[in-house]
Amino acid sequence: MDRDELKLRIEEARVKLHRLKTEYGDLLHPKVIHQSMVLDELINRYNHVTRVKPME
Repeated sequence: MDRDELKLRIEEARVKLHRLKTEYGDLLHPKVIHQSMVLDELINRYNHVTRVKPME
């Protein structure tokens, strides 16, 4: 997955997290927690990809 695709998936996951929080009204709802973990993983992948320098 490249940087642009990751950025798109991060934004989609962020929007979904916001929607779930609004829908369930509770940050501790299992679906909200799960989506937060999905978003965290995508952000971690993005950070990893942007830190890795191409081999010269």
